[in-house]
Amino acid sequence: MAYTTILVTREDRVGIITLNRPDVLNALNLQLMEELVDALDTLDRDETIRCIILTGNDRAFAAGADIREMAEASPVELLLRNQFARWDRIRRVSKPLIAAVSGYALGGGCELAMHCDIIIASETARFGQPEINLGIMPGAGGTQRLTRAIGKYRAMEMVLTGRMITARQAEAWGLVNRVVPVELYLEEAKRVAREIAARAPVAARLAKASVLKSFDTTIEGGLDYERMLFYLLFATEDQKEGMRAFLEKRQPEFTGR
Repeated sequence: MAYTTILVTREDRVGIITLNRPDVLNALNLQLMEELVDALDTLDRDETIRCIILTGNDRAFAAGADIREMAEASPVELLLRNQFARWDRIRRVSKPLIAAVSGYALGGGCELAMHCDIIIASETARFGQPEINLGIMPGAGGTQRLTRAIGKYRAMEMVLTGRMITARQAEAWGLVNRVVPVELYLEEAKRVAREIAARAPVAARLAKASVLKSFDTTIEGGLDYERMLFYLLFATEDQKEGMRAFLEKRQPEFTGR
């Protein structure tokens, strides 16, 4: 697929997807979402890529869905359009996914950031679910992921008032990992991505899957799942290499096998 709404680059073992509709603050229209999931699928299948960064520009990560595409839609049209199928594909990305956020991350933009595994924010980042101001509510996971990240009462206030929160508030509430100056947010995301990319790739994938499992199962079910994946990793060459390297006091060379 030839992309017109996103940019895709590679830096060693890190794939970088940049949302590229700056004239509309990276509003998430259907074309952008289709290109985004195609790029994510491609990078997820690429054995040379071990971590993926999703970013926008200094002014906006993504300011929400493209309202022009939704304003006159009927429920049947939305159903036939399968509005959220693309979001399910993002959720199934197996490699670690980092959001590098600056400026507005609102509505679908906030939900997109929350689909990632780590969020690095610039000091100018603003997060919010303002759908209530349009007479609707979040529909791409905003009520669920936000509540799990910051708790019922804070999520209720954000969803019911539509108010934005600052990067520092998001950090204090547990929505983002860290806040850095605007000129450093992408570099910090790359630094974290390189650190993850240096680890055993299969272990990283399974560790991600295990953490995510904790959100949709009981503690007993989650522990059983964790143990199964733990045992499975002893069938990998990387487990043997990692433990030998530790015993031999050297850096491991992981191959993803």
